[in-house]
Amino acid sequence: GRLVQGKIDRHDHFEALACIDDALNRVPEEFVIEDRRRFMASCFRHSMSMHRELKFSGGVIHQLLLRELDHDRPTDEMLFLLGNYVVRFSKVEFSLTTGLRFGVVPNTSMYVAVENGIHQRYFPIHDEISLDDLRVVLTRGQFQQAYDAVKLCLIYVLYWILMRVDERLKIPVWQFWLVEDLNAFNSFSWGAHVYRHSIFSFKHALPR
Repeated sequence: GRLVQGKIDRHDHFEALACIDDALNRVPEEFVIEDRRRFMASCFRHSMSMHRELKFSGGVIHQLLLRELDHDRPTDEMLFLLGNYVVRFSKVEFSLTTGLRFGVVPNTSMYVAVENGIHQRYFPIHDEISLDDLRVVLTRGQFQQAYDAVKLCLIYVLYWILMRVDERLKIPVWQFWLVEDLNAFNSFSWGAHVYRHSIFSFKHALPR
């Protein structure tokens, strides 16, 4: 295939792991053991197993993307030429790496606000919530009910570690409604949701 040219910016969000740890440690004493257990049993539990001294190298990712090959395979896959080897990045590799569930992503308009849910209790004057708003609540650590810290940490992992979004973007409110039911949140096809975002970002990091 033909090599394409481009570049990628540097993003390093591993410090979020410490933020999550700190938030779970600030849970009221009567909730702390159960909250941490519930988070470590969640769909994003693999994130807490990441080595805390990992260093992200934008240069390595840049060099990898410079070795992307044109191909006639499915459009949601990427091929790279590494030495004499052609390697693939697809849903398979993404699932093996992240442990996230793949399946049909439902219509998110089906989720509705929960009375006195975390959205109302922690962000009462915010119609739109930013990552910075969420980070302030996690850092303050004044959690009111069991699993509140778990729910807020799950959204933080999703947006700041897995999806690596621009901090200026707002968090979709349906995710605050979905996370009220932890079983439903953990069963959601986050692999498909995050992969779709990731493959789009990788493909558009390079000028065509």
